[in-house]
Amino acid sequence: MGLASETDKRFMRLALACARRGEGHTRPNPPVGAVVVSRGRVIGQGFHRRAGEAHAEVEAIRACRVSPRGATLYVTLEPCSTTGRTPPCTELILRSGIARVVVACEDPNPKHAGRGLAWLRAKGVAVECGILEPDGRALIEPFGKQIVTGLPWVTLKLAMTMDGRIADRDGRSKWITGAPARAWVQQLRRRADAIMVGAGTVIADDPELRCRLRGAGEACRVIVDGAGRLPPRARVLNDAWSGHTLVATTAAGARRLRRRWPAGSAASIWEFPGDTKIAMRDLLRRLARETGALHVVCEGGADLAGTLARAGLIDDYAFFYAPLLLGDDAARPALRGMDRRLRDGERFGITQIRRLGNDLLVRGLALRRNGC
Repeated sequence: MGLASETDKRFMRLALACARRGEGHTRPNPPVGAVVVSRGRVIGQGFHRRAGEAHAEVEAIRACRVSPRGATLYVTLEPCSTTGRTPPCTELILRSGIARVVVACEDPNPKHAGRGLAWLRAKGVAVECGILEPDGRALIEPFGKQIVTGLPWVTLKLAMTMDGRIADRDGRSKWITGAPARAWVQQLRRRADAIMVGAGTVIADDPELRCRLRGAGEACRVIVDGAGRLPPRARVLNDAWSGHTLVATTAAGARRLRRRWPAGSAASIWEFPGDTKIAMRDLLRRLARETGALHVVCEGGADLAGTLARAGLIDDYAFFYAPLLLGDDAARPALRGMDRRLRDGERFGITQIRRLGNDLLVRGLALRRNGC
């Protein structure tokens, strides 16, 4: 690669870093970052902060310390060419005198893909697309999946012993992994739009299910409780963030829950057809449609994890393995209810293996995803 290409990659990496500052805040829009460069110097940068506010290109151009006329704009996603909550970015780019636009990847929406780039080229702006494209697409994978399928991206995160147990026979799981692994999970939660667990996890651990990092957005807390078992004193129903809690249940479960619903709780009940089981595809689709969720992180338990895997709804896996053995058949397995044989087990491709303290993080992408 020539010097110019290396320069383009360097500034695109900066735009990607800007974009990641918006993760967890932008739903239903994707995170996007932009950098304006003139004569080899950054004169402005920005990122999309949340839906309805200025897009990354607008933020970067407004932040310019000097005129952007003749400059190069680096942006992680194709600039929009249609009017939504905000005017099209392509028009501002043209008015500002930007001479060259470098893009990581096209808009994954088939209705818009390539339109903004073609419009800029037609107006005389030099356009290059595909600089660090794999990184740009990885950044917007949740948006890309949702815009094409109507379903959010689902990450299954589990912490387990080396023999694959997520809790002992008494349901205790605090703490299987150490502080570095738990700190990494906070970073994962920061990027999520919804954090999902089964009712059993709430009954056993009474988790808060929030990101504790400063500046993090408020992700939805989704409790899957088809039988209506959730205890009325559960933290997710009673704390100051109960308005961000959704309880997915059946009609029978909803009747049980409402009989003992805590006074003053702002949590919502979503009813789905069925006796005790909920069609997870329907729940995920409704989450995407009504909350704009792009990225859902499932943190267990075993039944919910197995249900999602069996339905082919998991996109990537984040498994923490602690150097700990229980050797107890009564301890809680990581997944339950898949009932697969070796020939048709759920396989995934490993993308990362990393040591965090004494624990091992294994990440992977699902190799066969139903409906994706």
